[in-house]
Amino acid sequence: MLARKSSLVWGKQKSHPDQTPILRQFQKVIRLRLHVHKKAIRALGIAESFVKGVSRESVLAGVVMRADKAIDGFVFSTATVGGMDATEKMIEMYKILGRDDINLLILNGCVISWYNVVDLHEVADDTGLPLICVTYEESEGLEKYFKELFPEDWEDRVRVYRKNKARTPIALGTGYTIYVRFMNMSLEEAKGILNKFTSHGAVPEPLRVGRLLARSIVKTLMSR
Repeated sequence: MLARKSSLVWGKQKSHPDQTPILRQFQKVIRLRLHVHKKAIRALGIAESFVKGVSRESVLAGVVMRADKAIDGFVFSTATVGGMDATEKMIEMYKILGRDDINLLILNGCVISWYNVVDLHEVADDTGLPLICVTYEESEGLEKYFKELFPEDWEDRVRVYRKNKARTPIALGTGYTIYVRFMNMSLEEAKGILNKFTSHGAVPEPLRVGRLLARSIVKTLMSR
């Protein structure tokens, strides 16, 4: 299995010292405005895969992709199935890339790895990047499942889940409707970015490729 406290990375890397809070705030304001309409805008898309009832960890796959669909980086990690470490793992994935040319994050859901809840505000604040979290179906909410399945820490899960707030439906140019949460950008910007990165169907390309990678790794590990 992949080491629990380490991440694997491929692609271009640059030195990336810890950013100051002021610098992170400055980046939130200018990064998207400077690059949203350029072909070279880069997104880090993070998706996961695991086998319910079998996997103790899910595989997280991150794909760095430009809006013209060119891929120029990968990063991999794991998150505990049923745990609460997905937030720190995603932050770690961005930081280990060591790149200053990533303009935003696109996440494939904020409740992953069997109710491992991602704190979207913490991810956006710690990375200093605009963020879009994508889901694909309407839902009445998950709070009852947190209470039923996690009696020891359901309050923490519900607190983060509520902090992420409600989703907004977006009709894509492909004809599909998705449901998103977004940070540090307008609804119009979020819609424009998603249309740039979605070639067909409902899944943005960085997430589609990331999901394929994660599933392939899980399948390979399960076959050993």
